[in-house]
Amino acid sequence: MSAMFRSLRVANYRLWFAGALVSNTGAWMQRTAQDWIVLTELTDGDAAALGITMALQFGPLLLLMPVAGLMADRFDRKRLLVWTQTAQLVLALGLGILVVTGLATLGIVYAFALGLGIATAIDSPVRQAFVSELVGDADLPNAVALNSMSFQGARLIGPAVAGVLVALIGAGPVFLLNAVSFAGVLTSLAFIRRARLIAAPRLERGRGQIREGLAYVRSRPDLVVVLTIVFIIGTFGFNFPILVSTMSTVEFGGGSEQFGILSSVIAIGSLVGSLLAARREKARLSIVIAGAAAFGVTCAVGAFAPSLWVFGLLLLLVGAAGLTTMNTANAYVQTTTDPAVRGRVMALYLALFAGGTPIGAPIVGWAANALGPRWAVGIAALSGVLAASVGVAWLVLGRGMRLSRHPGSRFGLAVSFAPTLADERELATEDIAIVETTERRTS
Repeated sequence: MSAMFRSLRVANYRLWFAGALVSNTGAWMQRTAQDWIVLTELTDGDAAALGITMALQFGPLLLLMPVAGLMADRFDRKRLLVWTQTAQLVLALGLGILVVTGLATLGIVYAFALGLGIATAIDSPVRQAFVSELVGDADLPNAVALNSMSFQGARLIGPAVAGVLVALIGAGPVFLLNAVSFAGVLTSLAFIRRARLIAAPRLERGRGQIREGLAYVRSRPDLVVVLTIVFIIGTFGFNFPILVSTMSTVEFGGGSEQFGILSSVIAIGSLVGSLLAARREKARLSIVIAGAAAFGVTCAVGAFAPSLWVFGLLLLLVGAAGLTTMNTANAYVQTTTDPAVRGRVMALYLALFAGGTPIGAPIVGWAANALGPRWAVGIAALSGVLAASVGVAWLVLGRGMRLSRHPGSRFGLAVSFAPTLADERELATEDIAIVETTERRTS
């Protein structure tokens, strides 16, 4: 099996990957249908209402981050995932029944979005940390990238299928199909062999454990920079439902089919970004910064796209750059974080990535309404440029980045940095491995 898919050699991970692909496809179908009914059936193209829906769905990630992180470090992650996935199944089923029977209102959709947000807030950090129990640290960057590939593959299939189904049979049945899709991940969890899981340290009850996780992050300036980049782009850049829906319908006059196609196009680019990340054996901070810069530039060009199809082509680059940034950031945080605090750190990561949506989505929605969709895309472009600037500033000021003459390099220059804590840990691990190898050879 190629290096790109090396994590699939692990039986437990194969089960998880397959179940997540089915569940994620249903989730993207529901998200597309939900955005569509809010924008076209329950309001008259109100992007601000769509922004509020997104804020209710992602806001709990920010508010419940401390509790969710503790739960991920303290309780059995497999059992927690069964409960959170079941809760999301029930919510999808309930909303589907209300939409099919014609009883759904904008307020009801808001309420279900909030309920889904609460379940997802607990589910997400547990999902992230659970991957480290399925594969070892050596395969963890690859597993994170493949997880994202599964997510983006679902994002490619789900919106396209939902766009067609909404046009043919309406949005209600799409919600019901999402409820059925949760059987995929619940079945995979049932067949995952606990004996083959990699034991993770369990956090005992005690005081100050939330502060302990925050203190750990504060002691790691490199993590602070990565989390800052994730927050800026996650808050103001990753509002794709607003950007795609308003550009396709308001700016270019398309319908549900065009909305679904553009959603799938950006997913293709995201899938490419995930595949590129899966090829890398190590997550590097420099890739996070370069990806953020590329995201900003491609969004800036997209804001001036003259037609729907040109905008769609640019979305390929936007998706690839955005997912390169986020996948690498995710893998960097997971692989350089102490396993004892990994759940709390990943909860903070997810809170900053998606929890900023209650701030960014209404602002971007207002900009799309008041100034036009192109201005909303411009805000996404600015977020990428600002995030990359934060990273470069830290490289120069915090890590002492400097250029020096090096005759052997392509341009006669070399870039050097002061080592981070992650670098020192990697060197120490390599030293231990060398010592152990030497001892085996001499014994």
